[in-house]
Formats: sequence, C-alpha cells, structure tokens
Amino acid sequence: MTWVFVIGLAVVVAVLLLFVLKVPRGGREAVGSAVLLGIAGYVTQGSPGEAGAPKVASEQVSGNAAALVEARSKVTNSGIPTLNRWVVTADAFARNGRYADAAEVLRVAVEEDPKSSEAWLAMANAIVAHADNSLTPAALYAYRRAATADPDAPGPPFFLGLAFAQEGRLAEARTLWAGVLERAPADAQWRAPLAQQLQRLDAVIAAQKGEAAPSALSPSTPPLQSPAAPESSASPGPVQGQ
Repeated sequence: MTWVFVIGLAVVVAVLLLFVLKVPRGGREAVGSAVLLGIAGYVTQGSPGEAGAPKVASEQVSGNAAALVEARSKVTNSGIPTLNRWVVTADAFARNGRYADAAEVLRVAVEEDPKSSEAWLAMANAIVAHADNSLTPAALYAYRRAATADPDAPGPPFFLGLAFAQEGRLAEARTLWAGVLERAPADAQWRAPLAQQLQRLDAVIAAQKGEAAPSALSPSTPPLQSPAAPESSASPGPVQGQ
C-alpha cells in the first residue's frame, strides 16, 4: 500500500510541474530525473514498516546553564574577569546550553595555550554538562589538566567535589572541599558558601552513617549543585598520553 502512495504522489508532482506550472519542454527531463531521484532515495533510505521512535533533542538547555558559568567565574582567587577570548565565547555558548559548541571552542583555546587552567576547567564543565552530568574520560582529562596548570586554583577541586557529591562519592567530595577551604584566602568571596556546602555534606554523610550531624545547618544553606568532575580526589598526577 505504501508503494502505491509513493508512486501516486510522484505522478501528482509530475503532473503539477508539467501541466499546472507548465515547465518548459527543455526542462521536463530534469523534472523527471528529480522525481525519479526522490523515489530512488526513498527506496534506499525509507523504512515505512518500522514503528516511529521520536527522541528528545540530545542538546537540551539546562535551567542552570548560566549558573554553571557564573559559579566557575566566582570560585577563583582572581577578581579579574577572564580576558581569554575563547573562554568568553565558550561561556556565551554554555549559558545557552550549547555545551558541545562550548567544548569545541575551548579545544581551540587549550591548543593555543595548554597552560590555561581556566580554559581546561571550562572545558571539563562543558563536557560534563553535555553528557548530562556524567563523568567521561574526556572530562576527567580536562579536570586533571586544569589542576596541573594551576595547582593553587580553587576551581578544579571545587567542581571535582561537586562531581563526587553528584555521583554519591561523598567522602571523596568532603576531602577535596576541606582541602580547598583550608587553603582559601580569608577574604575569598566563595569561602563562606563553600563552608556551607561542606557543612551540608557533613550532615548528609552523618545521616547515612546514622550519626548526628557535626553542627546545625543554616536554613538558608543552598542545595548541592550538579556540575560533574573526574575520578580521583588526590592532586592530579600525570595523565597517560600527555
């Protein structure tokens, strides 16, 4: 039945083109070829007998896309906004949920400057977000490179801790956050929010163990966020293939 419909549609299209739109005689061969080409394409590619399987677009805009970028820009010991043109462009993509495009731009950034911790960190976050907060080998590599490029930067271990917490590896997340908090400058704007996150994490760990929380939580303590990160809680060592 499907083939009857296809052939009938081809005949209708040909009649419309030749007699209604009055294609010149010299162009009729081209019209016929186009119709036949369409039918041939359907024969080779069409699968009318298979059930439909609609899918959600793979690149969805996260409700926290902009927050992810803002968090990275705040968890830093530098009060100067990034001047890296590639990172600025990638952040614009990331704010709109276009994480794959952001990661591709950042690939150019790290090729141009392999020692840019900020670019590596932005790339790691973009890769994780594009993978629906799943930790991938590419993200792991990028996080390690970010930490190696600037061992004193709080961003890589901060987002690494968020990743561990997201995956349920709470003890490893706590180790990272406690280390970052210990090294944090006294006047760092992100110090207090991180302390709150650590306090909340302690409460969750204590609850899992059936123990009392170390201290009461503030009612205004924000929930854990969800960017992901790599697999090791220690300082990143050499990555194979570097």
